[in-house]
Amino acid sequence: MSFGRLLFALIVGFSAAVAAAQAHADAEQRASRHFESIRRQHPLLLAFLQEMPKGGDLHNHLSGAVYAETWVDLAAQDGLCVDRTTSWLLAPPCDASCDKYTSKPAVSCAYGDQVLYNSMVDAWSMRNWTPGDGSGHDHFFATFDKFSLASHNHVADEITEETERAAENHLQYVEIMHTADGLQAAELGAKVGWDDDLGKLREKLLASGLKEIVAATRERLDESEAKMHSGLRCGTPGADPGCGVTIRYLYQVLRGLPREQVFAQILLGFELAQADPRFVGLNLVMPEDWYVPMHDFDLHMKMLDYLHGVYPKVHISLHAGELAMGLVPPEGLRFHIRESVERGHAERIGHGVAVMHERDAVGLLKEMAKRNVLVEICLTSNDVILGVQGADHPFPVYRQYGVPVALATDDQGVSRSDMTHEYLRAVESYGLSYAELKRMARQSLEHSFLPGASLWSETQPFRRVSACAGDRSDGATISPACRKFLDANERARVQWKLEEEFAKFESRF
Repeated sequence: MSFGRLLFALIVGFSAAVAAAQAHADAEQRASRHFESIRRQHPLLLAFLQEMPKGGDLHNHLSGAVYAETWVDLAAQDGLCVDRTTSWLLAPPCDASCDKYTSKPAVSCAYGDQVLYNSMVDAWSMRNWTPGDGSGHDHFFATFDKFSLASHNHVADEITEETERAAENHLQYVEIMHTADGLQAAELGAKVGWDDDLGKLREKLLASGLKEIVAATRERLDESEAKMHSGLRCGTPGADPGCGVTIRYLYQVLRGLPREQVFAQILLGFELAQADPRFVGLNLVMPEDWYVPMHDFDLHMKMLDYLHGVYPKVHISLHAGELAMGLVPPEGLRFHIRESVERGHAERIGHGVAVMHERDAVGLLKEMAKRNVLVEICLTSNDVILGVQGADHPFPVYRQYGVPVALATDDQGVSRSDMTHEYLRAVESYGLSYAELKRMARQSLEHSFLPGASLWSETQPFRRVSACAGDRSDGATISPACRKFLDANERARVQWKLEEEFAKFESRF
């Protein structure tokens, strides 16, 4: 190509990029003006946010995402019983009668007994709970054991509900925390026992059947996803919108278990992420303030540090700082977030509510910004569990210090929330602009654990990679260079889908 032709091509490409950027800017400004005109009109604001594209939900527990009403239906399908006093699900046989004086009626009795139905929904969620009813923290975490029996045979139903609700809330991507092996690794850990030499302990577990658990877990997920795809009619003309949501999994480690079981689960998480692209990382869950998670915190960081060295490409997100003053002694608030980042190799932090109680809190915020560690902000969850909201929440401080943040649902079924209402709470509590909401949606996908290169060459502000810089995201033809880039990078493809959804959404204004 001659110099003249090359120069002409560069000018045309630059002009196209400028025109595309201007079109995007004009559409965003119109949407922003409309947003500002309705920000104090709650019903209209809710409607706006319901339709707004939101990117990804990076902090989402599978069993906690399911609404209590669904658990009632699934428990009834399985013929389970319920303790009328405690609302704990029990195995059959149930009392023969649905009489209100029976102590162990069938769950199906609730369909004709509104008092029983209401008591189960309230016991299995935060519905109708008020601060005067006792500890929100204790009520929240007690729900899981009460409905747990219904979850054993219904993973496909859980994923289906999660996917449908994600689509309703205009999410493009969800990372689901899921203990997908059904505690097989924990049982193996108990059988093998403990060894202070973590390298030897890893070898014992692998030699004793952990590889087989990896294979069985993948097969179990294959079956669940096949049922989910069938239920959503994916691949047919009548496919549910949920089929368009990209779903990936974080293996969920129960850190409240004995140390040998926690290590076995963490090892399984690393092995799964290495073997199956659907598992994009792992996370440690259960209440951070309980005895074992507090007592063994340093040991858990040691486990993660060691296994990260063995599997350096596996992603880690950690619950840290899901604490508040008074929940644990003051010294228990001082180090969890820093240690999770520096020793646990966390690329993302879940909650991070106690960050300002950490030693050298401002220094930690600067370090997180420098390391580009995103915080998964769960506003509703932090309110109902910890009683932390509004000005007491560090959400604005994270943003002030340049720490990337994204809104997340945590346990939307238990909390009785969804992503739209997380955005609504953020706007009404912190006065966020439309541009700030759009930035958080983009950040959620930028910090996802999807493989491949990002659509963005810069994020301050967001600028596309050169291959797609001149392409419009409003449904127009994609250039060959951009198409080649998107085909090669799954992360960029999902990010491009978000940009397409933004273009459609903003064109309404």
